[in-house]
Amino acid sequence: MKSDTGKMVIEADRADEAIVIMSRMFDAPIDRVWECFTKPEHVKVWFGGAGFSNRVLEMEVRPGGHWRHVMIPPNGQEFHLDYVYVEVKKPTRLVWQTSDFGKRKGPPPANRTDVTLEDIGDKTKWRMVATFQSIEERDLSVKMGYTSTLTQGCEKFNDLVKTL
Repeated sequence: MKSDTGKMVIEADRADEAIVIMSRMFDAPIDRVWECFTKPEHVKVWFGGAGFSNRVLEMEVRPGGHWRHVMIPPNGQEFHLDYVYVEVKKPTRLVWQTSDFGKRKGPPPANRTDVTLEDIGDKTKWRMVATFQSIEERDLSVKMGYTSTLTQGCEKFNDLVKTL
């Protein structure tokens, strides 16, 4: 499935790869976009879908650093997220993965997230490749709302980044 909502382009059904690719343009320069991805006070505002809130517990943006937070959807259920940064190249590349990527058995699906940012003057092109442990886990993640939640979060992100 490749969809283009006018803002977000999503590829989530490559038969031979356990990946989801999403991309879009943000209405802000690359340094501001980087700041919104790497500062807890901004992440807690945009992360997750419509109506979600977040408590960022730790965010050490460096290779080997931890990113832990609690994501809370409108129904009040808490999702404790635990990531490790794999690669950090300010302001163009961030790579993180769930702390148990490659080891987890069962849901929710673990993944590795590669984000690249491209400077387009007063705009920034964002491209994300999420790699899952299997095609089945990728499909389960999409079924659980992975791409729709990210799309909504990117809308909140774009709104935020324009106001900073």
